[in-house]
Amino acid sequence: MRNVPYIIIYMNVINDLPRRRGRPKTQSAQSHAVIMDAVYAVLQEKSARDMTMEEVAKRAGVGKQTLYKWWPTKAALVMSMFSERMELYPDAVEGSNAETNLRQRLRRLIKAFNGPLGKIIADLVAEGQSEHAVLKEFYEQHVRSRRAATIAALERGKASGELRPDANAEIVVDALFGAIYYRLLFRSAPLTDQYADELVDQAVRGLRIDRNAHRNRAT
Repeated sequence: MRNVPYIIIYMNVINDLPRRRGRPKTQSAQSHAVIMDAVYAVLQEKSARDMTMEEVAKRAGVGKQTLYKWWPTKAALVMSMFSERMELYPDAVEGSNAETNLRQRLRRLIKAFNGPLGKIIADLVAEGQSEHAVLKEFYEQHVRSRRAATIAALERGKASGELRPDANAEIVVDALFGAIYYRLLFRSAPLTDQYADELVDQAVRGLRIDRNAHRNRAT
């Protein structure tokens, strides 16, 4: 028991040591949301090219080092905001046939492009002509997975007999979505649901299996 006083002294010293304070998860989530809102607000006022990390940090009320801790580049920061905002637009319903899947995906993209995100995308594509990291980030974070999912939907349509087995799914996807980006960038005509439907109608018309022809051959 003679060691008891020393134990008490040791415990008092430990309790008096400064505690390392980590940022609570709720606070981190709030900071993240504030930063995303700041990026969104700045990009409504200027292009992605003109936006700076310093400006975002100031508007969000955080240190610039906080931004670089979570996002190593401006492109990564912008794409993080864009990806989160795009989640507000429902994706195509899994299990739907290929034609319905295409309509849903094109309408979703058009709805997003007709809002403030359309300007941001146009800015990103423009900046990407000189800053290839921007285009790479955009493709990796937004385009790649969605393009793959759309191609997979078309391949399922081929496997089920909905579409011709020799249809080139990659070319179909590039043609449909390329047409939407064309109108977004050149503003040659409005982006509407009707336009999305007309694109799908035109594409699917040549992709559908002519069952009447199959029946005639069989007879």
